[in-house]
Amino acid sequence: MRQLQHFIALADTGQVSKSALRCHISQSSMTASLQSLEKTLETQLFYRQASGTRLTPAGLRFLRNAQNIMNALDEAVEDLHVQPTQLEGTVRIGLTETISAYLIGVLLPSIERKFPMLEVVCEEHDRKELESRLRKGELDFAIMLTSNLSISDDLEYEVLVRSTRQLWAHPEHPLIATEQISLQDVAGHNYILLDMDEHISTLDRYWSPFEIKPKVRLQSRSIEAVRSLVAAGQGVSILSDFVYRPWSLEGQRISRRMLTDKIPTMDIGIVWSSKYLSINRWVTLVELIRSTTI
Repeated sequence: MRQLQHFIALADTGQVSKSALRCHISQSSMTASLQSLEKTLETQLFYRQASGTRLTPAGLRFLRNAQNIMNALDEAVEDLHVQPTQLEGTVRIGLTETISAYLIGVLLPSIERKFPMLEVVCEEHDRKELESRLRKGELDFAIMLTSNLSISDDLEYEVLVRSTRQLWAHPEHPLIATEQISLQDVAGHNYILLDMDEHISTLDRYWSPFEIKPKVRLQSRSIEAVRSLVAAGQGVSILSDFVYRPWSLEGQRISRRMLTDKIPTMDIGIVWSSKYLSINRWVTLVELIRSTTI
């Protein structure tokens, strides 16, 4: 298991020094562990380069399996300590597409283990539709981007996560080596624009005060398409840490850098109707969501 932890750490960081620091071991021990793993598997998992490491095609396939193994182990350990709760009935939860893609897959298994008698019905809609359904009492609560929420007296919310937005780029993109990066700097390079969960209107809010616009090369509703193009060096993007993954599906690496200009966080939280207050019935469920998300 330790070798798998070491392998995943290097896959995430791309550098032996950073992965060793994460795993609290020496660089020599990290190198020896990975060499031993490759010898056992009789397969090269990484390409070694001066700038760091990069997964081989075999390494990328192994990474997915290694992550599944570690996730299964975490779930097995968690299951030993979870005390099932007799919460019954049907809870109706609204989701936006970002939550569906990046949170619900982790959240639902946890809910099933903790509340085996509870029926969970999830509905994915855009923000406006979720707000409408909450006001009509058709949903008990919603998990969504509260940073996009309309200001209203009849909807209440709790922010669970404030996720920083950073520049994403290929590791050898010139901006990555720049000491400081501003939006003006980003405007000089091809930009891959994500069209998901009102991201475009959010982008306009923090670009417009500078009276500049990104040089959009491609606009896509697919986060994986954006990730792949950025990793292939076809452009840069500014996206939330919540949706960050260090590798594209093709096994190419993505680096991140903070910007000097103020970029709003992507806030994720729970929203409910102050009229129906059905969320009061689900206090223990909300506590689980809070602990899983934070």
